[in-house]
Amino acid sequence: MSRLVDIALDDKALPPPTPEIEQERQVAIFDLLENNSFALIGRDGREVHPGPYRMGLAIRDQRLVFDLSDEGGAPAGAFHLSLGPFRQVVKDYFQICESYFEAVKTLPPSQIETIDMARRGIHNEGARILQERLEGKAKVDEDTARRLFTLICVLHFGG
Repeated sequence: MSRLVDIALDDKALPPPTPEIEQERQVAIFDLLENNSFALIGRDGREVHPGPYRMGLAIRDQRLVFDLSDEGGAPAGAFHLSLGPFRQVVKDYFQICESYFEAVKTLPPSQIETIDMARRGIHNEGARILQERLEGKAKVDEDTARRLFTLICVLHFGG
C-alpha cells in the first residue's frame, strides 16, 4: 500500500525538454510506477493515509513541492523542501550528463564507462540528499529516491 501509483510533474513554466531530458523523465516515471516504496510519516501524533498515493511534484517559490493524494484524489499530505541542498548536486549532475551524452558519440567504451561511473556516483549523492531531506516526512527506499532525484533534475532543467 505504501507506494506511488501516479506521478505528475508541474513543468508548464519550463522550456521544452531536450530529447535526452525527456527520455530521462519518461524512464524515471515508468520505473517509479513499476517499483517504488513511498510512505508518509505521521507527525505531531496525526494519522497518515497509508497509500497508495498520487504525487504531484513541482518547484514553486524556490521550494520543491510534494503534493500527495489518495487514488481517488483526496488530499493525503503535502510538504515543501528547500532547494538549497540540491543546487550543487543538480548542477554537477547536469554537467556530468552533458559530458556523458557527448562521450557516447565519440569516445571508446572504457572512457564512457568511467564517465558513467561518475554520473552514477553523483546521482547516488542526489538520492542520499533527498532521503535526508525527506526524513520525518516520508520514507523512501534508495531506488525510489534515485528516480525521484531524476525528476527533481528534470524540474530544474532550464530553471
